[in-house]
Amino acid sequence: MAATLKATADAILTRAVDGTPGVPGVAAVATGRHGNLYVGAAGKRTLGRADFMTPDSLCAIFSTTKAITGTAVLQLVERGLLDLDAPASTYVPALGKLQVLEGFADDGQPRLREPRRAITTRMLLLHTAGFGYDFFNAHYQRLAAEHGQPSVITATRAALETPLLFDPGEQWEYGSNIDWAGLVVEHITGRRLDEVFAERIFAPLEMHDSAFMLTADMRERLATLHQRDAAGQLTPLDDFILPQAPEVFMGGHGLYSTALDYAKFIRMWLNDGEGPGGWVLKPETVRMAAANGLGGLKVKGLPGIIPQLSNPAEFFPGMAKSWGLTFMINDTDAPTGRPAGSLAWAGLANLYYWIDRKNGIGGFWATQILPFADPPSLNGYLEFETAVYQALATYRRS
Repeated sequence: MAATLKATADAILTRAVDGTPGVPGVAAVATGRHGNLYVGAAGKRTLGRADFMTPDSLCAIFSTTKAITGTAVLQLVERGLLDLDAPASTYVPALGKLQVLEGFADDGQPRLREPRRAITTRMLLLHTAGFGYDFFNAHYQRLAAEHGQPSVITATRAALETPLLFDPGEQWEYGSNIDWAGLVVEHITGRRLDEVFAERIFAPLEMHDSAFMLTADMRERLATLHQRDAAGQLTPLDDFILPQAPEVFMGGHGLYSTALDYAKFIRMWLNDGEGPGGWVLKPETVRMAAANGLGGLKVKGLPGIIPQLSNPAEFFPGMAKSWGLTFMINDTDAPTGRPAGSLAWAGLANLYYWIDRKNGIGGFWATQILPFADPPSLNGYLEFETAVYQALATYRRS
């Protein structure tokens, strides 16, 4: 299968870079249960410079951080230290002080009330607690523009202490839920999130290039974030870097990693929780996390409220999608070949992954471009995923 896939995947990455408009650089890995099936990269880490993108180039992985935080939460559940259905304010008291936003008064002030029920950690993992993002929600954008609500990119407690958009448990809304889940982990363990990840996830998975704070070696391989304008032109954001001494280690978006490292995390989920250094999760925990936790609720499309940060985005429009702990789940087979029940999500700078536990394959696509759902990158990723399944079909016929 690897031999069949290589030429096709290499061509996809090259087209993504050479297209008009194209991407500055891309790294991609497809993995199976026993190792990588494809490893490749194309283009440059920074437009206008000589350094090539490589599979071990460091990227700000944004919301692909979330599943790693979810894994740390699930480890605490296994150890009997965390009840997913207890009020999360048991662990982080500030969660019990947040109110529901019912709109804005005539003078522009927020209208707030007490929530009808407590937020649980399960709600945080499912994105049903009531939190949003200003780039996907008009109310949060107004709070930022008119009332000084800080962006989550500041990695501060003030950025997280936002009103709820609805009563906990009643809707699905993508937002800062997993940052709060990271604070739950810190409260229970008495340790910062970077230490928990390093010891309990990165070490057993041999993920040596994943961290909130960049080492000197990581900085030498760092890919630059780029901004695409309305005409399709890309500008390197040379000064952008996620906070390196943050008030809060943001479990929703704060990590740096590589395509090679993230493939190791995917492989753990393909292997029922086992990594090269031992068990990260129990098989029964993996099965629980990979199941739909939303009941009758469904994942919604994401409106592009701040065009510089995100285009309107929806994976497989018209297809029903659920959510687990903590991934999107496609309820029916996807046109790429991904079967129903697979896990997936993405990161704001156009990073994408999927985990197909049925067939034992998954993949990671890494670019560094804003806004999210950038057509050249997203279409390249979907083409890459499709090529993996075509190679799998060819292998099975042979």
